[in-house]
Amino acid sequence: MSRIRHIRGSSLATAGAAATTAALLAAALAPAASADTRPTRATAIENAVSALAAHAANLGLTSAQRTSVRDVVVDKDGTQHVRYDRTYRELPVLGGDFVVHLAPDGAYRGADRATGKAISLTSVTPELSGAKAAGLAVNALRAANPGKALKRVTAKPRLIVDALHGAPRLAWHTDAVAQDSLGNPVARTVLTDARTGARIDAWDSVETAAGDGNSLYSGTVPLETTPSGSTYQLKDPTRGNTYTGDAANKTDLCIFGICISRAPATLFTDADNHWGTGAASDRSSAAVDAQYGTNETWDYYKNVHGRNGIAGDGKGSYNRVHYGNNYNNAFWDDSCFCMTYGDGDGSTFGPLVALDVAGHEMSHGVTSKTAALTYSGESGGLNEATSDIFGTMVEWYANNASDPGDYLIGEKIVRSGFGKPALRFMDKPSRDGNSADCWSSSVGNLDVHYSSGVANHFAYLLAEGSGAKTVNGVAYDSPTCNGATVTGIGHDKVGKIWYRALTVYMTSSTNYAGARTATLNAAKDLYGAGSAEYNAVAAAWSAVSVG
Repeated sequence: MSRIRHIRGSSLATAGAAATTAALLAAALAPAASADTRPTRATAIENAVSALAAHAANLGLTSAQRTSVRDVVVDKDGTQHVRYDRTYRELPVLGGDFVVHLAPDGAYRGADRATGKAISLTSVTPELSGAKAAGLAVNALRAANPGKALKRVTAKPRLIVDALHGAPRLAWHTDAVAQDSLGNPVARTVLTDARTGARIDAWDSVETAAGDGNSLYSGTVPLETTPSGSTYQLKDPTRGNTYTGDAANKTDLCIFGICISRAPATLFTDADNHWGTGAASDRSSAAVDAQYGTNETWDYYKNVHGRNGIAGDGKGSYNRVHYGNNYNNAFWDDSCFCMTYGDGDGSTFGPLVALDVAGHEMSHGVTSKTAALTYSGESGGLNEATSDIFGTMVEWYANNASDPGDYLIGEKIVRSGFGKPALRFMDKPSRDGNSADCWSSSVGNLDVHYSSGVANHFAYLLAEGSGAKTVNGVAYDSPTCNGATVTGIGHDKVGKIWYRALTVYMTSSTNYAGARTATLNAAKDLYGAGSAEYNAVAAAWSAVSVG
């Protein structure tokens, strides 16, 4: 059985100057803005210097210490906050930082210190050499990456004073960095006692850069990237090294579902860390959408469900954009643990890199690592519905003004030639012309993209209830199969119930009757038997003829 999961079923494949003058005139006639009388950065620093001299004892400052300004914040009312780092006998002090707070007139109001411990050492000469500290850090890096063949391993020890972990002491702060077999950066910072060689602390650390991108569908979005020499890579070390590559309009060579060779995923790079133009003519624009969708999906699962990565192991997947020529689809493939996006033909579909599509595809990965719902029959419909449900939840979670949350699937990617405003409609799935609104004994014979309609309908009713209404600017009118009225409990609770059902109760063979049982068990776990949420789950399933 193929492990590729598509966003669509294969049967759909055929399917000036005056304004400027006015603005200048308005500006000329407008009253002059009042002068900003707040203290400047320089004034705030001068005030803080006076405060340090007057309150040195309270701040733990001695003649052996020096301070340097890290940051300055001046509030609207003139209140000043000056942040300092400190050294002890010319060594950086971990935990030596503090913030001085000053009134608008510069008077001292107080300070916040990372540690209140007195810093005084008998010696700043280490007994453990820097080379040995580096070796210990490299060992720690390898231990933190078991099974990985690391290359280009380096370690840079730096002597510091550690004032965070117990009594202040001399320590080696060592950054050990390397690359794995795929070229992904791995790094670990190790804090070692410079006298005994004992490890004080250690943590993962990869240099990142905050960039931004102009997407096709979601406006300007933030991106975490990886510096590489004089350029930046579209690879996010904060989310398992998830990255986006250019498939160069090539396709995979696959026989009987086994891919012998894959289209390339040439990592996108950029000189200034500002990606794309928001136009399809810039190949980076689609990459921005794909990477952003990956980020929001990762964050949704982590922040809402506590899942660290799609497989739950903290490792990222990757995206391929610009796959094939005029390719009207997007798909997830378990064998490469990756998402692939076509550019569309321009008349039926545009580039298939919308936010809910990304959430849909990555959720196939979650399903494959949890319930592994078989991709045929009713379980296949539940597999597809799971991706539609979570793709929708990701869109709501992202709260992006350019692509607000809704219960439409793929509304951003369709073009006039498709003939409908979205791929699928959760409030009334049959609006697409093929999907089932209600369960029947023949539902399992449908294509999984259509048998999914029953669960999609259930999820909408559970979230928003039945009947006509407008949600977030979109009009819906959801019927029930039994004529009953259903009251919704909100999309957040739906996502939590479905996730627990998927990860705790569903199996590869779960059918619609089993999904009813699984979600009722999940609602009972989360909200209690007989709760409003539990009863709403039962009512929503009955409303689509399940149970």
